[in-house]
Amino acid sequence: MNRTVLSFGAVAVALAAVTGVAALSVPDEAAQGGESVKAAAHKPVERSTLVCPQPSSSDVAETSYEAFTPKGGPGKKGSAALYPAERAETDTPQSPDDDKGDTKDGKKDKGGKERKEDKGEKGDQGSKEKQKGQDGETADQGSGKPFLPLSSPGTPVTADTEDPKAPALTGTADGPYAPGWTVQQTTTIGAGSGRGLQGTSCTAPDTSFWFPGASTAEDRQDYVHLTNPDSTSAVVDLELYGKKGKEKAGQGAGEGVTVPPHSTVPVLLSTLTAEPVTNVTLHVTARTGRVGAQVQSSDRKLGGDWLPPATDPSPGVVLPGIPKDAASVRLAVFVPGDEDADLKVKLAGRSGLISPAGYETLHVKAGMATTVDLKDLTKGEAGSLVLSPAEGGEDAPGVVAAARVLRGKGGKQETAFIPATAPVHKRATAAGTSATGATLALTAPEAGAKVRVTASPGSGGGSPKSTTVTIKGHTTKAITPPRPTGAKGTYALTVERVSGGPVYGSRTLEREQSGLPAFTVQTLPDDRSTVAVPESAQDLSVLNDDK
Repeated sequence: MNRTVLSFGAVAVALAAVTGVAALSVPDEAAQGGESVKAAAHKPVERSTLVCPQPSSSDVAETSYEAFTPKGGPGKKGSAALYPAERAETDTPQSPDDDKGDTKDGKKDKGGKERKEDKGEKGDQGSKEKQKGQDGETADQGSGKPFLPLSSPGTPVTADTEDPKAPALTGTADGPYAPGWTVQQTTTIGAGSGRGLQGTSCTAPDTSFWFPGASTAEDRQDYVHLTNPDSTSAVVDLELYGKKGKEKAGQGAGEGVTVPPHSTVPVLLSTLTAEPVTNVTLHVTARTGRVGAQVQSSDRKLGGDWLPPATDPSPGVVLPGIPKDAASVRLAVFVPGDEDADLKVKLAGRSGLISPAGYETLHVKAGMATTVDLKDLTKGEAGSLVLSPAEGGEDAPGVVAAARVLRGKGGKQETAFIPATAPVHKRATAAGTSATGATLALTAPEAGAKVRVTASPGSGGGSPKSTTVTIKGHTTKAITPPRPTGAKGTYALTVERVSGGPVYGSRTLEREQSGLPAFTVQTLPDDRSTVAVPESAQDLSVLNDDK
């Protein structure tokens, strides 16, 4: 046996190199005795990245943005801002309206008026977006200037645009602006396919996404928007699964989609299936790099909305915040693995859990999209779908799920999507809340819980306001969220779990649009304000060279 002998000074240098800490101390008794180290500490994140998809290329669309970071982040110096992503060239049309509404000179008509020619340089939107905050400044999205830069944590900043060339956005926040940085994008489309309210919370990039509830039906045009926030290209595979398994549409369809650096690529899902398929589950996988991914769904008769990715596969999932006046709820479930799943289906309402008549249990075949029409499930009482394994508990197969929700009647129906979401571990944040037409739904599927809901100052002024909400176990509580004192403009909401069991949430925005009950729902997973940092202990054995 050979053993390297080091002086005390050499040990100090070696420890500094291995651990990054130049100070020495004797390992504690737990470490010496071989006991497990302490549980990981949760510390504020120091950097966050977000991706916002291209809102709409319709000439009758108006989009509003709101960016917000709660107070309490680390340090004093930092920033948060978004920048436009280039649109990469594709062979698919940009939107369902690309072949409609042309004027005699070939330019699209907005409300009977000729659209002015954009004269900006490549990558420029051709118009400046008015950014509104307490400083009243404006910013040009297309000039490389920062868009929606925050001036201080705890104060939201907003912007509006009517430009059909408004780009996808990517950006980062660091220092005190990083923990819980949230951006909401809400678009009103006045007419045509997808008309209504389309809203989404900008998402963090990743390497894998599941979208149950997508479609390639003839009345639907679903696009997956792939946006690369990084300086190297990403290569992405797209797979669609129908009720008979994996869909095929020619050799290589959906394979190896290249997303250039700081660019976005929209892909029409119907180009990935040989024939129209009413219900499909989309799996987005990045071979190299990472992307942000969201599906924009537009229906000729039923409006449309953004379908965000569902939370990672789990034996049990929760879909919170189905509105009390939902006219129809269509549940889509998918099992990514090789083993079938048997699920109990429950609705957590105001007074407790109930089983939908005829759908108390659901058998889901592995690799095949399963869809059930739960019709008017809520019957005048807001609720949340709770899916749990019929047997096997935590060892049961993981599933992904989403629900398409309709409101309204006849030709005045509008669509929103509610994917299964993660619980609020510490805090969730929702930006872009309006003074009217907002509902906060909170679900405690297990034990009862308490949460603190805080409304930030308005984008145009006001003071924050908080309230504590108690949720009974196995129930959903739908409330009108608090409003800032002296509120002006839109504002952000934070939901902090104070005590009790797991809490799931969503925020609904409603706007009447010529008799159409337009609405959009954003789920409230944890806002990633903290990250687990394992407790470390020094181990002098790393300096030994035993053979």
